[in-house]
Amino acid sequence: MDKLPLSPAQLASFIDHTLLKADATAKDIEKLCGEARENNFSSVCVNGSWVAGAHHLLEGSDVKVASVAGFPLGAMSSDTKRFETEAAIDDGAQEVDVVLNIGQLKNGNDKYVLRELIEVVEAADERTVKVILETCLLTDEEKIRACRIVVESGAHFVKTSTGFGASGATIADVKLMRATVGPKFGVKASGGIRDTKTALAMIEAGATRIGISAGVAIVKRLAEDKPNFY
Repeated sequence: MDKLPLSPAQLASFIDHTLLKADATAKDIEKLCGEARENNFSSVCVNGSWVAGAHHLLEGSDVKVASVAGFPLGAMSSDTKRFETEAAIDDGAQEVDVVLNIGQLKNGNDKYVLRELIEVVEAADERTVKVILETCLLTDEEKIRACRIVVESGAHFVKTSTGFGASGATIADVKLMRATVGPKFGVKASGGIRDTKTALAMIEAGATRIGISAGVAIVKRLAEDKPNFY
C-alpha cells in the first residue's frame, strides 16, 4: 500500500472493539474491556444488556461504550429502536449503532426511514449515532439514497454492515459511501475485517472507524511487521 503512515497507536484509535455474539458472557465482556483499555481503542461495542457493565469497567479511561439498536435486522418498530437507544444512553452508552430499516428503504419509503432515524438521533441526546446500512443487501443506488437519508437525519456515521449479513465491508462500498457523504462525515467499515492489511485498506478507502473483533491481533501485527504494510 502507498500508504497511510499509521502507527499502531493511531490504528488503534480507529477501532470499535466489538463483541455482539449471543453467547457472550460477563467474563467475555470483561476481557473485551480490558483489551480496549490496554490498547486505547476508540470504543467497545456491545449489546444493550452489557452496556452498564462495560461502562463500569471502562470508567476513568478514554474508551467509549457503544451499543446497538434495531440489531441485527433493522425491521422492528421505530418505537423499539427509540426505546433501545434511550435505555443504552441511560446505562452509560456514548454511541449507538442503529440498523436502518432495509425493507422500508427498498420499498421506496424514504420518509419512513428518515423519520425513524431522526427519532433515534433525538433519543441519543447528542451522543454519536452510526447508521448500519447492511450494504450486502442493497444496490448501489440504494446505498447512495441511504447515505443521503442518514446525513439528513442528523446522525454522525454511515456504517457498512452488522457482521451478521451474507458479507461485510468492501473497499468499493466504503469508497462509494465516502463519495456520497463527503469528506467530513463519519464512515465506519465493519464485517469481515480480520487482518491488518484489510483494516488499513478500509482506512485508505475513506473509513474513519473500523468495527472488528480482532483488533488486538491487527494492531499487534502492525507493530511487529510495519514495513511490510507500507
